[in-house]
Amino acid sequence: RFQACVYFASVFQAMSCGIHYLASVFMAVTPNFVCGFPGNVSSVLFHNSSASSIEDVWTLWTSTENYIVVQLENGEIWELDQCSRSKREASLDLAYEYKGNKSVFPCSDGFLYDDTKWKSTVVTQWDLVCDREWLAKLIQPTFMLGVLIGAVIFGDIADRLGRQRVIWFTSAGQFVFGIAVAFTFDYYSFVIVRFLLAMVSSGYLVVAFVYVTEFVGIKARTWASMHVHAFFAMGIMVVALVGFLVRTWWVYQIFLSIATLPFVLCCWMLPETPFWLLSEERYEDAQKVINTMARWNKISTPCKVSELCSVHQDDLASGRTGDNDTSSTKKHNILDLFCNWQIARRTITVWLIWFTGSLGYYVFSLSSVSLGGNEYLNLFLIGAVELPCYIIACIAMDKLGRRNTLIPFLILSALICVLIMFIPQDFNILIILANMAGKFSIGVAFGLIYLYTAELYPTIVRSLAVGSGSMMCRVGSVVAPFCVYLRSVWIFMPLLLVGIMALLSGILTIMLPETLGKPLTNTLLEATEMGRNKKSCSEKTPPADSGAALEKIEMFGQERVSTEK
Repeated sequence: RFQACVYFASVFQAMSCGIHYLASVFMAVTPNFVCGFPGNVSSVLFHNSSASSIEDVWTLWTSTENYIVVQLENGEIWELDQCSRSKREASLDLAYEYKGNKSVFPCSDGFLYDDTKWKSTVVTQWDLVCDREWLAKLIQPTFMLGVLIGAVIFGDIADRLGRQRVIWFTSAGQFVFGIAVAFTFDYYSFVIVRFLLAMVSSGYLVVAFVYVTEFVGIKARTWASMHVHAFFAMGIMVVALVGFLVRTWWVYQIFLSIATLPFVLCCWMLPETPFWLLSEERYEDAQKVINTMARWNKISTPCKVSELCSVHQDDLASGRTGDNDTSSTKKHNILDLFCNWQIARRTITVWLIWFTGSLGYYVFSLSSVSLGGNEYLNLFLIGAVELPCYIIACIAMDKLGRRNTLIPFLILSALICVLIMFIPQDFNILIILANMAGKFSIGVAFGLIYLYTAELYPTIVRSLAVGSGSMMCRVGSVVAPFCVYLRSVWIFMPLLLVGIMALLSGILTIMLPETLGKPLTNTLLEATEMGRNKKSCSEKTPPADSGAALEKIEMFGQERVSTEK
């Protein structure tokens, strides 16, 4: 009961992370627009259709190469393009085609935007079009850069100051910075506050993984950690719903920020994890938390910290007599992930999978609003398809194995990317379904790689391996928005890149060893042998008491593994 309450309270706030990660898909929309004109319009002409105002013409707008002809009350006739305007020199008749002389002027009177879908976006607020378009394209990459930096900073702080304090600070920060974004006064302050919002959102997500993992027992740990992603996906669905209901960007941002306000008001009640308290030798505080858990769970004889400490001392004593004393106490660095050819090849493959999973995840998510049809429904479905994806991943990785699940889903996502290229653009429903299938398959791979990486490496470099993989994941999330922008070069370019990366990752994964049912390795030599002798390793099974032993070991030696995520 206690763990369930702590778990659902913690992962509820993970929805806020999904909300802020994908909020820009509607907040930074660029609607149809043309140059403004100097004066009051009397009539408007678009091809063979005439109107009294430009608002009546937007429904006919089909291409950025179109232009609108307007006649002002003073008789002047102007041709309005997206990034320039032309004044007809000697024309008295209002006609769409004109072969005479024209004077070209810049858009010094601003721009006119189509507000039929969105009353206001950050693009229309600060005219982020034409020569300022690159500023709009930097909104999502700078956010993802904040995600990368926040994961590093807050992951380290959580190890030093505790998970509880970081959860308090980052959850409050998400609310404060989320509201502050809505009241920024210019583009640069908007980007800076969003950057800070990205840091605390990423920090919360990183520490939430650690927090729930340290409270949930081994039997439910895989399902519990995987379904933190599911609540992130629910945040994406909230973005689609709020985007459909609210069409002014700053109001939209406020509604998104207050969606998880209940957690901010009660997060101070969450306790520190016993794992971290024991690692800091705060035994009395750890005992208090354990006693509280026992009361909630109606256990009459709670665990005694003194017993755990005595077990730990026994393990240390026996460990000192082993042959691996030097390797276990040695300081390790990133170069140890390339100590020999077997481990180096494994590291390159794992890094590629992390990068590909993140790249594909955000490419499918960010491009969903450009698939045609209802963009709000598209994003909602792209989020909803993740919910069964993690259930399938959990079942498959325990039944088929980690590698045997990862390979087919990576290759399947590559095949789906190729399939989408051959679907006619008029078949909107088929394109959307194919994109959902692509998001599903890449989501399985993306969710599985967290656990698989931790199992592939020995204890002495496990946190380094997961942490470095996480860095490649963040790099992929920074690259993903730029990849989506390549649609302007060729509409299928993002899918082609994701497909190539997924296929390459799937092929290289064949060379990785299976880790299902195998005990965790402790030295680089053991990890290397696991890769060289796959048959003999696969026949080994962990001892019957490995689960209990692992629980005790994790309490004292592996609590920082997940933090690096």
